[in-house]
Amino acid sequence: MHIIIRNSSGTPIYEQIVAQIKDAILTGGLAPGEALPSMRLLAKELKISVITTKRAYEELEREGFISTQQGRGSFVAERDLEFVWEEKMRQLESQLEQAAATAKGCGVDRAEFVQLAALLYDE
Repeated sequence: MHIIIRNSSGTPIYEQIVAQIKDAILTGGLAPGEALPSMRLLAKELKISVITTKRAYEELEREGFISTQQGRGSFVAERDLEFVWEEKMRQLESQLEQAAATAKGCGVDRAEFVQLAALLYDE
């Protein structure tokens, strides 16, 4: 598993870890049942606090992306296709909100925004 931490980012480190692991799970880079590195190992590899990796793993577990088994470690949770689709739709909605806000800030009207989105979708 390859995680990149950007210290210059305004996003907290644990959120960067959560986002990258979620993305790997949703895109199939991490398969259901696959073991994640231990919190200590991940912290050592990323040169961050174990508390930070613990917080990321707790968030992933709370959201149902991983399961932790006492004494065994953390594993990618079994997912049903509907859950994966819903999560991808949430991500898409968030990205579209950002794009719409940028378009409004640049003076792009709704019709132009929709036309551009349609062109990009057809590519």
